[in-house]
Amino acid sequence: MGSPCTVAKGLSCRMEGLFWQLVLLITLYVGFFLCLSNNFKGKAAGSKKPNFIIILADDMGWGDLGVNWEESEDTPHLDKMAQEGMRFVDFHTAASTCSPSRAALLTGRLGLRNGVTHNFAVSSVGGLPLNETTLAEVLKGAGYRTGIIGKWHLGHNGFYHPNFRGFDDYFGIPYSNDMGCTDTPGYNLPPCPSCPQQPKTASCHRRDCYTEIALPLLENLTIVEQPVNLTSLTQRYMEKAIEFIQHASESGQPFFLYIALSHMHVPLTFHQDHANRSSKGPYGCTLREMDYLVGRIKDKVDSTVRESTVIWFTGGSSAKQTTWEGGHRVPAIVYWPGRIPGNVTSPVLLSILDIFPTLVFLANASLPSNRRFDGLDVSQVIFGNSLEGHKTIFHPNSGAAGKYGVIQTVRLEQYKAFYVTELMLALEEIGSV
Repeated sequence: MGSPCTVAKGLSCRMEGLFWQLVLLITLYVGFFLCLSNNFKGKAAGSKKPNFIIILADDMGWGDLGVNWEESEDTPHLDKMAQEGMRFVDFHTAASTCSPSRAALLTGRLGLRNGVTHNFAVSSVGGLPLNETTLAEVLKGAGYRTGIIGKWHLGHNGFYHPNFRGFDDYFGIPYSNDMGCTDTPGYNLPPCPSCPQQPKTASCHRRDCYTEIALPLLENLTIVEQPVNLTSLTQRYMEKAIEFIQHASESGQPFFLYIALSHMHVPLTFHQDHANRSSKGPYGCTLREMDYLVGRIKDKVDSTVRESTVIWFTGGSSAKQTTWEGGHRVPAIVYWPGRIPGNVTSPVLLSILDIFPTLVFLANASLPSNRRFDGLDVSQVIFGNSLEGHKTIFHPNSGAAGKYGVIQTVRLEQYKAFYVTELMLALEEIGSV
């Protein structure tokens, strides 16, 4: 018996077979591309870059945070954020003065590496060396909108200005709030006078009072107020921060916002809305104002970009110029709902130096390859997956004794070794040792 495909019907049978082979091939191709497309969509949804907000307090003590010390009652919003996030009780700044600690945060490197070992003055023509790469520059290269609100203090002339160091937007003061006179001088002991009405007859009440230079407020490259009104400055910072978050969330572009506060640096100033709100006088009222600002920013994040935004609050320094724990151990809270476990107190030894490499990792960006970093990527620590931080942390001299920037103290786990102390230096000067 012959094949069904006879010579007469052979051509028709072959055409029918080719047809079904083609149908099968098309089906396989369609299925493959649908699967590939869904895979790409899943990766895109899972790899969306998070937003970052760093809030840096100035001269805030470890015990100023209510959850760190039960006698402190002026930080209800920060205490709430700690309960909803992760609090670090052994977190350290990289220097106990302003410019070196800020340089360390933005470079992930100690002053001996990044070149910033002392504070920049009003008269300084330089700043953070231009061959240093800032966190803002790395994140901007990774597609982020970048902004800084508050105190810069890393150089205010020429290319040292924050707009040339990776920040798209800048609103704040170029250095500390005591480095220029104002019409609202605030609380300090002894106090500095207001800006003189007649500069030619002005006299300085204190050696470190600035009576001939009015403290400016800048928006990008433009001075928008001079002297700045310090009592309303926090409100303006808050408004700018909320505006930045709103615009960035509407654009869909990931953002990095660095909020560098003057609180709790002298002179202490606060709006009248926060007057008489604390039993600790002007210090407590200033602390409450700072806490209120943090609360408003957190509320804005929670109502717009809650699930995609990391808030990292910490301090730049505590007690000035010392390498004892009071000068370097600072409050620290990290908040990211759904990603960072809530109501966790971590004992891990961490540093402000770790912020740079950690955020770069979370942004799926790359660290500059031509330099050494002193910070660690601690993403697994903040996610609650690891208890491994630093075994050693180095504290440089920030003016207490010896040469600026030289390593003065070493933390090794729970131990601390002092190689130079203020007392030793004083004894050497009088010839007692």
